[in-house]
Amino acid sequence: MRRDTFLKSLAALAATGAFPLTALAAGTNVKMMIPANPGGGWDTTGRALGKALMDSGAASTVSYDNKGGAAGALGLAKFVNGSKGDGNAMMVMGAVMLGGLITGKPPVSLSQATPIARLSSEYNVFVLPANSPFKSMKEVIDQLKKDPGSVKWGGGSRGSTEHIAAAMIAREVGVDPAKINYVAFRGGGEATAAILGANVTVGGSGYSEFSEYITTGKMKAIAVTSDSRLQGVNIPTLKEQGINVVIGNWRGVYGAPGISAEQRKALTEMILKAVKSKTWVEASEKNNWTAALLTGPAFDKFVDDDFAALRATMVKSGMI
Repeated sequence: MRRDTFLKSLAALAATGAFPLTALAAGTNVKMMIPANPGGGWDTTGRALGKALMDSGAASTVSYDNKGGAAGALGLAKFVNGSKGDGNAMMVMGAVMLGGLITGKPPVSLSQATPIARLSSEYNVFVLPANSPFKSMKEVIDQLKKDPGSVKWGGGSRGSTEHIAAAMIAREVGVDPAKINYVAFRGGGEATAAILGANVTVGGSGYSEFSEYITTGKMKAIAVTSDSRLQGVNIPTLKEQGINVVIGNWRGVYGAPGISAEQRKALTEMILKAVKSKTWVEASEKNNWTAALLTGPAFDKFVDDDFAALRATMVKSGMI
């Protein structure tokens, strides 16, 4: 068969739906929007997912576009404005983006993009610089009560889960959340550098972002926001230290605006194939991500409900 005839045959099969969806996906060149600077949780998640997509055969290539700022709102705007109808485009997102959209005034809405899947959940860990004069969360809280402004909290963008957690901690210990001194960074890499340089009093982020520094003693972990201690990680929870705060940070994937139901289904099947791969399982274990897969209408509802719950928490904590 001549090459042009073969290609026309493939096109005809694809148009009629007779060509297997998985076979079409195998030749897909995915464009992954990561709405954060390199080095953070979204970057780690996006690149791990990209590798899993390729290793599982769900995609042939994956290219990455990092666009940090405003809790992901800048990346979201670029994604929404530049990928309409593109069935090969994906964007990493999660709870941090919802928080940022609540506190900011983004030029676009998340509802313009297409929900695909929730992937995983990760709890935040609070750490001290290695040379910090403080040794525990109790000592940080004691200082917070004396002089809220003297405790500089460092973390992701305004509205991130670590920002919300800091406000919740303040409220729980009797400090006005509006008085916390929170320094927002554009990405995990910047926040990590600030902590290592002792430019903040205490830093917060997902455990995966700080794990190597905790292990090597460059950071001292003093609390985790989970309900119980993370498996294989000896870090006390806030709850066991008398601070009733539990908050998780989930991450997921959205597709481009205006894609068809068939394109959404294809992206969903690609994700389902990728998360079953050895590559993704190993990445999840390494980064202490908790599997939280959710797709379809259930994911749509989850995002709506979490958006409302986060707003209520932020209002209660005095953030908005």
